[in-house]
Amino acid sequence: MTTGRIPFPTLLRVETRKLVDTRGSKVITGVLAVLTAGAVVVRGIASGPELHTAAVTAGIVVGILLPVLAILTVTGEWSHRTALTTFTLEPRRGRVWAAKCLPPLVASVLACVFAMLVAAPVTAAVAAAQGVPADWRVALPALAGWTATTVLLTAQGLALGTVLMNAPAAIVVFLSNAVMWSVVARLGSAGEAATQWLDLNTATIPLVNGTMTGGDAARVAVSSLAWIVLPMAAGMVRTMRREVG
Repeated sequence: MTTGRIPFPTLLRVETRKLVDTRGSKVITGVLAVLTAGAVVVRGIASGPELHTAAVTAGIVVGILLPVLAILTVTGEWSHRTALTTFTLEPRRGRVWAAKCLPPLVASVLACVFAMLVAAPVTAAVAAAQGVPADWRVALPALAGWTATTVLLTAQGLALGTVLMNAPAAIVVFLSNAVMWSVVARLGSAGEAATQWLDLNTATIPLVNGTMTGGDAARVAVSSLAWIVLPMAAGMVRTMRREVG
């Protein structure tokens, strides 16, 4: 039997299919679509026909559920006990993990596009229903920053799933992260400073607002190092060394 010669595009197609064909991923994808549309409609009715506001509201849903989907993607081999088959067919585990990580990152960009596509007709409909002109202004730096933040949060989910190799644990860590740092921020000036530098959600606020400065970029880099680069590197070491059977 010949191993280790599967073309990367083939691996990518397989892992992309895995992203959406499991029961959990189908549920999350469906919930993501429904909640995104629902959030846009509710925000449009409450705040008026503002395209940028409606789209960013949808981004809140995307920023929570897409990282969870990413976690399920990278932990699936261990939870479904398919790692032996996968790594027998492709012994170079780094290629498999690269093929697993790319689809969620691309999906995060597509989800932002979907949010905009939903926000546009909702904005028009709300404007017509309320009899007021729609606000179609979109700040491009903020739009780009929102998309980049969504990608970073998805990458954080991938990193947590890779290092913990356990979906429930990684999801709990990801979802409780904001609560933990909100507590830390109340522990005086030291806690507030730590939150600004180490909490990815806090560090990316200027990115979402389109008001990034050099200091803001440094904080995003440090928090990304802490929550994405280092956990992903540690997780890859675990992946390479873990016995499968």
